[in-house]
Amino acid sequence: MRIGSRSTRARVAGAALTVGAAALVAVALPSGGAAPAAGAASDCPLPAFGPGASYHPKIEPEDFSPHVTNPLLPLTPGTTLVYTGVKDGRAALDIVVTSARTRVIDGVTTRVVQDRLYLDGVLEERTADYFAQDECGNVWYFGEDTATLDEHGRVVSTDGSFHAGVGGAQPGVFMQAQPEVGRRFRQEWAPGEAEDQFRVLKLDVPVTVPAGRFAHAVRTEETTALEPGVVDNKYFVRGIGEVEELAVRGPAEKLVLVEVIR
Repeated sequence: MRIGSRSTRARVAGAALTVGAAALVAVALPSGGAAPAAGAASDCPLPAFGPGASYHPKIEPEDFSPHVTNPLLPLTPGTTLVYTGVKDGRAALDIVVTSARTRVIDGVTTRVVQDRLYLDGVLEERTADYFAQDECGNVWYFGEDTATLDEHGRVVSTDGSFHAGVGGAQPGVFMQAQPEVGRRFRQEWAPGEAEDQFRVLKLDVPVTVPAGRFAHAVRTEETTALEPGVVDNKYFVRGIGEVEELAVRGPAEKLVLVEVIR
């Protein structure tokens, strides 16, 4: 899953994976699952999609929690998701860990998720992503701290980093409690740094990855104005989160879930 933004990934120069996950223990995963818990949308009004300059979602910190339990994006501390695939023509390994840490962003206590991307065996990018869930079960994204590294492990760029509430940056909706087909959301807003947006394409599609076969995935489309020629599709499975990401337009890129460690 690259839980961080495509805006950040767009800035990753090619570097280089073959970091073995042999020490990781695979977990058997069931297919399908129950629908997300009901949450009255009117109780938690979500921002309308519109021009970034006029995008200012109203945030009441007391309405948010770092305990993210949305079935389509559960962020349980201690869980590790392992993905493999191809990016920039190189073998890719992506390790996403939901930490026990929290951080206050824009007055909201968020969950810290650590993401490490390796290309051809070399750590290319490390990111801390910040998520919170509102009282209706919608998951919001409040920012990230990201660093692109050279082959010696030195930071060469922090482009794409942003915190909601700083310099005009705004949080965005990452996953609805009750996904609506076709409704578009900004996942983030920091002009020139973070401009991802997404919409749900289908609610009930089959998907097969090394971690398992799932009959009832939610398929989304993700784009960014920073890369107008690129379109990603992602597949989310209840009880796990993202299980596959692939570019359907633009440079070839694909990541699939291979292991879950709980």
